[in-house]
Amino acid sequence: MSETPAVSRRLLLGGAVATGALAAGMTAAAPSVAAAEPAPRRGRGQKSMIGVPFAAHRTVRVGVIGLGNRGSGMITGWAAVPGCTVTAVCDIRADRARRAADRLQSKGHPRPAEYGGSADSYARMLGRDDIDLVYIATPWEFHYEQGRAALLSGRHAVVELPIATELRELWDLVDTSEKTRRHLLLSENCNYGRNELAMLKAAHDGLFGDLTNGHGGYLHDLRELLFSDTYYTDSWRRLWHTRSTASFYPMHGLAPIAAAMDVNRGDRMTTLSATSTAPRGLADYRARFVPRDHPSWKEEYVNGDLVTCMIETAKGRTIRAEHDVSSPRPYSRINTLAGSRGIVEDYAGPAPTGARIYVEPDHSGHTWRDFEGYRKEYDHWLWRKVGDDAANNGGHGGMDYVLQWRIVQCMRAGLVPDIDVYDSAAWCSPVPLSVRSLARGGRPVEIPDFTRGGWRERRPGLDSTPTDMPPVG
Repeated sequence: MSETPAVSRRLLLGGAVATGALAAGMTAAAPSVAAAEPAPRRGRGQKSMIGVPFAAHRTVRVGVIGLGNRGSGMITGWAAVPGCTVTAVCDIRADRARRAADRLQSKGHPRPAEYGGSADSYARMLGRDDIDLVYIATPWEFHYEQGRAALLSGRHAVVELPIATELRELWDLVDTSEKTRRHLLLSENCNYGRNELAMLKAAHDGLFGDLTNGHGGYLHDLRELLFSDTYYTDSWRRLWHTRSTASFYPMHGLAPIAAAMDVNRGDRMTTLSATSTAPRGLADYRARFVPRDHPSWKEEYVNGDLVTCMIETAKGRTIRAEHDVSSPRPYSRINTLAGSRGIVEDYAGPAPTGARIYVEPDHSGHTWRDFEGYRKEYDHWLWRKVGDDAANNGGHGGMDYVLQWRIVQCMRAGLVPDIDVYDSAAWCSPVPLSVRSLARGGRPVEIPDFTRGGWRERRPGLDSTPTDMPPVG
C-alpha cells in the first residue's frame, strides 16, 4: 500500500486546486485561540509509525478484552474472517468469557482460552504467546490503560471508541505505538460503511470539486438503554453524563468526513470550538418513565443534550461534529460533504441508499437526486469483494465485518493499515478538547498535531488499492 493514488480526471479539470496560503496548508490562528501544550519530544530511537506495514502473519490470532454488548457481538466476526482465529477471551465477569467461548465452539471454531473474575484478568491474558492482535471493547474509562498494555506486551491493538479520553493519554498512546513499533487503531466501523466509502472515493475523484465543509456526528436516542439495568453494565455509560461535559462520541460522523478530506494526509484539524445545549433530555425521560426508587434519581446530569464541535483545518475547511444521545429523534450520523461543485447528504430521506446528492454539471434545477447511481459508480472494492459475506457475518449493515476483514487482510498480507494511531488520536481529540472549549465559553482551542508534521505528506488511507486476502493453509 505504498502506491500513490492516481490523479483523477475531475481533478485535472480543476476540481480541487488550492492556491496561496491554502496550498501551503497554513492558516492564521485567532488571538483568542487557546494554545495546545507543546508536542512531547520523541525519545531516543522513537520514530513515526506513518507508512509502517504490519509484519506478515500466516494466521492472525486475536485476544478479546471486554465481552459486553459490543465485544460479544464482534467475536464471531473475527472468527469468520479467513485466516483469523480467536485464541483468548476476557471479561471481568468470568461467566461472560465462558459464554463467549461456548458460542464460538458451538459455531465450529476452536474454543478460546477464558480469562475473567478480576480487574487484572486482561493482564494475565496478555501473558500468553499466541496473540497477535488485541481487540478492546470495555467501557471508555479502561481503553487507554488496556490499549497501552497491549502495545507494551508486543501486540497490535484495535480499540473501540474512544481510544482515550484525555489529551495526555492520547499522546502517550501515540508515543507508546512509536516506541513499541506496534499499531494501535480506532475500531471505527463507520469508516467502512458503504455510503461513507463511496462518498470518500467520489470526493477523491473530485466529484464535489474543492472540498469546503463537512458535517457528521452521532445522533442516537439511547435514553431507554441508558436507564436499563442490564444493557450497560453498572450503568457505566449513563454515569459519564454525570461527570463530564464532553462530546463523548462524535467519531462515527467525524472520522469518515475527516478521511474524505485527507486529514493527516495533506490536511489536518487545527482548532475546535464547542457549544452545548442544556442537559434536559435524561432528566425529563427519568421523570416520565423511571420509578422513583431507581438509583438514577440520585444522579445529576451535566452533559448537554447536543454538544457541537466546530473544527477548522489547515486548508481552511470546516467540519461540524455533533453528539446527542439524550433527545427523542431517529438515528443519524449525518454524513454531509460539500465542495465547490456539489454536496452529498446522508440520512436525508426514503431513497434506497438513504442519501441524496446534487453536483454540477450533472444536476440542475435545484432538485436533489438519489445517491444510488453514484454509489454504484464509486462502490469501494472492499464492498464489491466481501459485501455478501459482510451481510452474513457482521452487524451495523455489514460494516463491522468489512472493518474486521480489512484489518486481518492487512496483517496477513503485510500491508500498511488504513487507519493508524495518528488518525485515531486526532478523531478522538474532540472528547477532551470539547471540555476545554466549553470551559472557555466556547472559544476555540488548538488541536495537537499528533503526526508531528507528518500530516503534510499525501499518502493512501481508506481509499486503498484492491488486493486479495492471502490464501489460507
